Amino acid sequence: MVAPTGDSARRAGRPPYAAQRRQLLLRTLRDTGRIDVTDMADRLDVSTETIRKDLTELERQGLLHRVHGGAVAVEDLSFEPAVGARTEYTDEKRRIGRAALAEVPAEGSVLIDAGSTTSCLAEVMPADRDLAVFTNTLTIAMTLTTRPRLNVHTLGGRIRSRTFAEVDNWAVRALSEIRVDVAFLGTNGFTVEDGLRTPDESEAAVKRLMLKAARRRVLLTDHSKLGRISLFKYGDLAEIDLLITDTGMPDADVRRLEDGGVKVIRA
Repeated sequence: MVAPTGDSARRAGRPPYAAQRRQLLLRTLRDTGRIDVTDMADRLDVSTETIRKDLTELERQGLLHRVHGGAVAVEDLSFEPAVGARTEYTDEKRRIGRAALAEVPAEGSVLIDAGSTTSCLAEVMPADRDLAVFTNTLTIAMTLTTRPRLNVHTLGGRIRSRTFAEVDNWAVRALSEIRVDVAFLGTNGFTVEDGLRTPDESEAAVKRLMLKAARRRVLLTDHSKLGRISLFKYGDLAEIDLLITDTGMPDADVRRLEDGGVKVIRA
């Protein structure tokens, strides 16, 4: 007799066997692009520890990649949506951008990284401050030129079509020659263990130098980036002085970050 699988196993009044659970986990991953441990434990009527063990085994087989709270498809490590397609958490990003204004000095110099959340800061940047502003993004530079008291510089270099970020030799050379008061940085993903991540090697190289070029470093990111892993590491969380995120980040995650030495503000 063949044992029931998936939904039929649950209808039979008992949790599915390990092999059946893992098939369902992979099917969920194919359909949604992500697995949430708590959600799957509830669906399958098993403990979260059981789901974590399943994910660990599937990762060992190279079928997925574990992240904080669940798992993502292996190919997602190099996936990078175009800037125009980044429409998730728009309200949260705007709140983060407004909260970041408190970190903008009255005078001096700042550096603004490429990204949809850092762009929200550029949109609300005050026009009454005498600041030198450096950015590696043409779209952010164009936004800032409407404030005549700002002295706006781009880093130069090759422009990536997906993010509009300037990268490679000219950007690297510019960053080696400047020191700013505050850098506002973005990220594609981060964890306490794996640090700050991005899918593109050339952007990772520029971001590493941005960290070194600033006296104070502020990370602007919505809560969904916590636990995401991308191909290239460009820094450790210990290098960040302040993380500004949204209220969607759970208290437990905030405590873990602060225990790691990162001050967190939720906007």
